[in-house]
Amino acid sequence: MSSVAIVGPQLGNALQNLLLAPDIMPGDAPSYQTCKVILTFHPLGGKMAEAPIKMAQSQSRIIEIPDAPDEVKKAFVTEWMRLNATRHIRNVKKLSRAYGISSIALLEPGADLGKPPDMATLYKQKISFNVLDPLNTAGSLVLNQDPNALDFQKHGDIRVNGTVYHRARVQVVLNGDPIYIEYTSSAFGFVGRSVYQSVLYPLKTFVNTLITDDLVIRKAGVFIAMLKQVSSAFDQVTSKLFGYKRQILKDSQTDNVISIGETEKIESLNMQNLEGPYKLARENCLKNIATGADMPASWLNNETLASGFAEGSEDANKEARCVDDLREEMQPLYDWMDAIVRARAWNPDFYKTIQALYPEQYSGMEFEQAFYTWSQSFTAAWPSLLIEPDSERAKADKVRLEALIEAVGVMLPALDPDNKARLIEWLAENMNSMKLLFPTPLDIDIDALLAYVPPDILGPGEAADVDADAEPKPKLRAVAN
Repeated sequence: MSSVAIVGPQLGNALQNLLLAPDIMPGDAPSYQTCKVILTFHPLGGKMAEAPIKMAQSQSRIIEIPDAPDEVKKAFVTEWMRLNATRHIRNVKKLSRAYGISSIALLEPGADLGKPPDMATLYKQKISFNVLDPLNTAGSLVLNQDPNALDFQKHGDIRVNGTVYHRARVQVVLNGDPIYIEYTSSAFGFVGRSVYQSVLYPLKTFVNTLITDDLVIRKAGVFIAMLKQVSSAFDQVTSKLFGYKRQILKDSQTDNVISIGETEKIESLNMQNLEGPYKLARENCLKNIATGADMPASWLNNETLASGFAEGSEDANKEARCVDDLREEMQPLYDWMDAIVRARAWNPDFYKTIQALYPEQYSGMEFEQAFYTWSQSFTAAWPSLLIEPDSERAKADKVRLEALIEAVGVMLPALDPDNKARLIEWLAENMNSMKLLFPTPLDIDIDALLAYVPPDILGPGEAADVDADAEPKPKLRAVAN
């Protein structure tokens, strides 16, 4: 009679096989597959690639179009959200940090991808954005290494599975500038470098810290029972007795009472000596990874700033500068996406609505002229990451208010009635800008203020009431001191 042995699969996974390999040494460059495994499985992989981008995109840009009605700005914002433009930009930038290069392409059904898109009819098409990693564009983004060539270390059209994409349809994003004849294996070309390239060895070290964590957790529940031996030789009865005592200790829990001998003790493993060296090694590992990736260490270990962004501490200033640099790197992506969103949001059909709402301004203006005017006045600026808290802003508003009151008190007695009214109007406008101190705006009728004559300055026998239908008096009546 024969038997068949069924052998299960070997234990292990891609992350364990790669990052625990003994041949990974400092200075080794990660391959495309290594970067993909780190991005997908490593606890810090996704955070290193995406956390800085999320920080940069944590605030919305301030869109301003001074030469256009409010409906034009609303149409742009609505189309931006409908296309999920922010998410597409985040994805392509994330892949560029992970591999060293990535691309985003604009697709239209039935269109020749080798030609630039027709921006005039783009609003009629059902468009799509595809984010491409280096394997999708392998062979077309190697970059020319001839120093005498016009396209030296510059990309042109890209190819995806034999299909040519016009460069007007794509944006290629590099993580860092290319270095002459320095091949990047993770990106299949002489292009940028992966954020994991300089920290591959510390990333391996961090996996070992996870193994240490698991070992400490499992050993932390071990109890050592120091039981007094009855005799020098163990017989069957003694063995059962000790096994019974150990089982009682194992089964004991809260609200239970167990008894032991006077000379017997029960302790846990003493691992106090591990805390100092292990904590130092783990912190240094995170700092090494953050240094090599050129990002603050607090973004890796989720540390909260002692003072926060609002207080303007040195750590907050460093992080704000990192965010500003990253926003500047992403600006070409936003410019490219802004042009597409404007072409779709501000279309001829939308312009007919604007003409109906504002006939005096746009009835005689062609669509192309209005579109050009709106595009020229379009601005999108990032707000500062260092935002003052409400408490600090309230203190600043209080100081401003005191200065305003003092200025009004000094100027008011020396002004004529007309300028007095204008001064009070100026004071009210500044007070209304202090939303934290005055949530409800102060509304002053300037015409009524000009027409009002205080009772204490009326002459003898003059009436104190003023006809409501009468024309406002241009000046208050002067009274001698």
